[in-house]
Amino acid sequence: MAKVKLDDIAKSAGVSKATVSNALNNRKGVGEETKDKIIKIAKDLGYNKTKSSTSKSPKSIRIIIYKKHGYVVSDTPFFSNLLEGIQKECRDEGYEMMISHLSRNEKNYKEIINNISADSSSGYLILATEMLEEDLDYFDLLNKPVVLLDSFFKNRDYDQVVIDNYSASYKGTQRLIENGHKNIGYLHSSVYINNFYYRKLGFKDAIRESGLRINEDYQFSLEPTIEGSYQQMKEILFTQNPELPTSFFADNDIIAFGAVKALKEYGVKIPEEVSIIGFDDMPYCEICEPKMSTVKVHKQYLGEVAVKRLIEKIEYDDYVNQKIEISTELVERNSIKKVDI
Repeated sequence: MAKVKLDDIAKSAGVSKATVSNALNNRKGVGEETKDKIIKIAKDLGYNKTKSSTSKSPKSIRIIIYKKHGYVVSDTPFFSNLLEGIQKECRDEGYEMMISHLSRNEKNYKEIINNISADSSSGYLILATEMLEEDLDYFDLLNKPVVLLDSFFKNRDYDQVVIDNYSASYKGTQRLIENGHKNIGYLHSSVYINNFYYRKLGFKDAIRESGLRINEDYQFSLEPTIEGSYQQMKEILFTQNPELPTSFFADNDIIAFGAVKALKEYGVKIPEEVSIIGFDDMPYCEICEPKMSTVKVHKQYLGEVAVKRLIEKIEYDDYVNQKIEISTELVERNSIKKVDI
């Protein structure tokens, strides 16, 4: 007899696969009548792998925090909030959370991954922010469910939970254009990150589709740390005396903070002379001067969704890989000024 899958139950019940998963896991958001109907259909179809049937066995999820260079994956509020979401969902679902830190520079890199694959974890959640596609080669050895978090690789057959980077930067750039800005610059990371790649695509498309010109002279490559971006932007300003645009979109808040500090020391008024939008909505955005307009990432929710997806793969025969994009929102504060058209 063929294995009964979530899709089979969803089709019979006339609901989504996510609703079936929530009902069988006894999660919130499903009415009692619908839940009872789904459970009955599941039993009738011979599917008995419900929450109660697995609750007695020890369950754990291993979080693999991958660092290639450590510039972006660091002890910041972004990743603290992300881990809070992961921890909360693990706790709510009865899973122990274990954390492994893995650096690509370690000599016994492959051996460490082999040891991880032999542990007692039920599945693996890989924080892939700093990963390149080739860095995943050794992870193909993992023989348990895997979900990648915070990076997207279109040529890899994994479940992936990511920020909608393209739409976020597109909308942020559009907001600058709506405020009359025609000369818009970009503050991008000197370190390659997949997320930043898609953010720049969104920026460029918003510029082009508005009939404006992308000026490479308005794009500055900065280290993705506050001190690094500050020092490098300061050097550019004071040694090159470049022509500046009326606004900047930045790869993230960290780069924006450092650049703003340098611009202010150079005598540029923010936002009277140059507007700026960051990305992430870190706590400092609300207390810096001026308060930073930014793209808000729902960091805790991002972590929760990744764990939910991994548990679906662990507890059910769900082999169809998914790309889940989490939407963002633009938070306008005081670092954007409308210019005369």
